[in-house]
Amino acid sequence: MGERLDGTVALVTGASSGIGEAAARALARQGAKVAIAARRRDRLEALAGEIDALVIEADIGDREQAVAAVRRTVDELGRLDTVVNNAGVMLLGPAEEAPLDEWDEMVAINVQGVLYVSHAAIEHLLAAAQDGPRRVADLINISSVAGRVPRSGSGVYNLTKFGVGAFSESLRQEFADRHLRVSLVEPGAVATELTDHLRDGVRETVRERFRDIVRLEADDIADAIEYIVTRPARVAVNEMLIRPTEQAW
Repeated sequence: MGERLDGTVALVTGASSGIGEAAARALARQGAKVAIAARRRDRLEALAGEIDALVIEADIGDREQAVAAVRRTVDELGRLDTVVNNAGVMLLGPAEEAPLDEWDEMVAINVQGVLYVSHAAIEHLLAAAQDGPRRVADLINISSVAGRVPRSGSGVYNLTKFGVGAFSESLRQEFADRHLRVSLVEPGAVATELTDHLRDGVRETVRERFRDIVRLEADDIADAIEYIVTRPARVAVNEMLIRPTEQAW
């Protein structure tokens, strides 16, 4: 049986759609006050109208905006007990003649965004673990099966997600004895907007790869996040790999 999150505060990045939006709903349902951060303010405001969340329009890949998102969460909601680093982009395609701007964007959001938010949040999460109602805090980084299995045409995306996994494990070891739980969630194919941002030609190829399998829903990953954060303080879920039943790779 899980423990509710009443009296706690959560920050979810990339909350304007997909996994982030579903995670924000799940955390609010468990009693947390939730701050939702993303670039699309209109989407955030629509979600906030449902769950009474704090809207933070921010590009997490920008250092100042990422740090400000954490600061505003603490300033306006009073504390910070849970962070879900979900913001990310997946710009696949052959490395030959790939637009370098795509590589830069993946590194900025998938890696630097995680670093900026985590760095700004650590002191607040440690304080919450020390004096919070649950005596534990959670930092959850959303990676991907691509953080375990490299594929042709996915090199830089693989690079970013392998990096998130290594960073998460190092933080887990560093803060385990201070009750800051660091968890890595690695989804397989999920029916979200990630493929919408692929360039023409690549988009069709990637979608064809998953055409014959039933993909996960964003709520399936939100369920995993909800499970992780509602465990008693003695229980840490270090890593969770979640694939669709029919996804063999």
